[in-house]
Amino acid sequence: MSDDPKKPDSPFRLNRQRIVLLLLGALLLTYIISAMLGGLGNYQQLKESATQPATGAAANTP
Repeated sequence: MSDDPKKPDSPFRLNRQRIVLLLLGALLLTYIISAMLGGLGNYQQLKESATQPATGAAANTP
C-alpha cells in the first residue's frame, strides 16, 4: 500500500486560531506593560506639567 495518507499536524504549525491567540496575547502583554509603567496617570502628569509653565510665566509678566 502507500504511506499514511493523513499525517498528524505539527503542534507548532500556525493556523487561524493560533494566530488570533498570538495577537490577543501580544495585545494583553502590551496592556499589562503599559499599566505597570504608569499608564494614563503619567499622561495626565505630562499634560499638567506642559500647561503649568505657560500659566506661571503669564502670571510673572509685569
